[in-house]
Amino acid sequence: MIRKVEYEIILRAPELSDIDVLYRWENDPEIWHVSNTYTPFSKYVLEKYIENAHLDIYQVKQLRLMIDVRESHVAEARPVGTIDLFDFDPYHNRAGIGILIGEKSDRKKGYASGALEKFIDYSFNTLQLHQLYCNITEGNNSSLRLFKKFGFAVSGHKADWIKTPRKYLRELLLQLINPGDN
Repeated sequence: MIRKVEYEIILRAPELSDIDVLYRWENDPEIWHVSNTYTPFSKYVLEKYIENAHLDIYQVKQLRLMIDVRESHVAEARPVGTIDLFDFDPYHNRAGIGILIGEKSDRKKGYASGALEKFIDYSFNTLQLHQLYCNITEGNNSSLRLFKKFGFAVSGHKADWIKTPRKYLRELLLQLINPGDN
């Protein structure tokens, strides 16, 4: 008999104690093309970012939350990723969204799905956004399935948008309109 592991997803503000894990994730060249990052981050820069994470989203136009998982058989939660709101536009009530599950061993376990569900709820019901969007490279089928599962629809593409060492990739634009606004 297969035992299903129960877990709880917790979204929280970054803490200084997250520096080492953020440093490892942010400096992983394998994910740089997804985040449009091409240079390493220092611990000093990450520390300054965390120190300013308390600033209001209306002031800094972005928000990063840590994704923690608390498994039923473990007392303490552990960080498995981040979820970001960026390009926040309070006039048009929209923002971009991005998600990272940092370790390959934590992917495909439902953590991203649980975090995205909570973050969509927060974005629409607390921030009262009208729409969220994300940019996903064609061929990133895991991310496409994840966002489509929550109602994001492809509304456009950008040809040869992302340069990789081997070729240029097409990037898809997906949007989710707040269903409560219709």
